Order: sequence, then structure tokens, then C-alpha cells
Amino acid sequence: MKKILWVLVALAAVLFLTMGLRWLVAPEGVAAQLGMPLLDGVGRSAQIGDMGSFFLALGLFIICALTTAKRFWYYPAIALLGLAALSRTIAWLFHGAPLVVDAIVPEILISLLLLFASTRLAEQD
Repeated sequence: MKKILWVLVALAAVLFLTMGLRWLVAPEGVAAQLGMPLLDGVGRSAQIGDMGSFFLALGLFIICALTTAKRFWYYPAIALLGLAALSRTIAWLFHGAPLVVDAIVPEILISLLLLFASTRLAEQD
């Protein structure tokens, strides 16, 4: 069971690292995949910088959690994903954005996976 859980968490890390790297080398494709246009000017700099750093940090936090077996490395990744889901919901409730359930559900599920992994894969602190 631990090996399967480790592989699932590692796959999530690879997914996020890949998305982050795509923001740096081929932003047009990943922007389209996420349903957004690639912005121009300063907006493009912010979009690539913010989105790239979000996904790279997320993947790196998960890799740190897996390689060190320290529970606290799971929490930044859980916070990033959980806050992304919360922010999407706030965007829907207060700012006229569509409710993007197909993005919110995976963010919540992966957050729960990471929370579960923090109790099973990490050493006791």
C-alpha cells in the first residue's frame, strides 16, 4: 500500500513539475490546456512567472516530502492546492467567473491525497 501511495504522490509531483516547465518553455500550449489565453506585455510576464512558479514550487514541495520523509513538506503543497480551489470558488461567487468544477475537484482530491500521504509516508515528527 505504501508503494502505491508513494507512486501516486510522485506522479502528482511529476505532473506539476512538467506543467511548471511547460510554462517556461512552451507557455502557449499549457495556457490553452488550462483554458486561458496567453497574455501580452506585462501580463504575459506575470502569467508565465506566476503560473510557472506555482507549479514548480508545488512539484518541488512534493519531491521534498517524498525524499526527506518529513511531514512538514506536504503542508505547503496542500496549502497551494487548497487555496487554489478556494480562490476559484471565490472567483465564481464574487467575480463572475464560471464555476470550474473539473479544476476544483482534482485540486481538492490531490490535497486530500497529500494529506493522507503525510500520515502514511512521512516519519513521525
